[in-house]
Amino acid sequence: MDLVLGIYKTTNKFPKEERYCLTDQLRRSVISIPSNIAEGAGRQTEKEFINFLHIAQDSLSELDIQLEIAKRLKYIDERSWKDIDEIMVRVDKMLTGLIKSQKLLTPDG
Repeated sequence: MDLVLGIYKTTNKFPKEERYCLTDQLRRSVISIPSNIAEGAGRQTEKEFINFLHIAQDSLSELDIQLEIAKRLKYIDERSWKDIDEIMVRVDKMLTGLIKSQKLLTPDG
């Protein structure tokens, strides 16, 4: 959730012409991460949960490249980018750990 708040705070400073493009895309990607975790947690099997965790990681990868674009366009400064990147690294590690732990619970793990 810290990542979601960080992206919203950062994209509020983007140029208005990016509202329906890069801003929207960044927000969709970041919202997709906790949304897929929550949806997967509500599924019936660990295998389904793992699938949604992988989708969350895919959204994190999308977010990463979109932030790189924003940085190159100078919509985001180096310090803000580093702060968000640190959170993204933590989220990726948490997702990877959760995937590994769920695989141990699956019969074909």
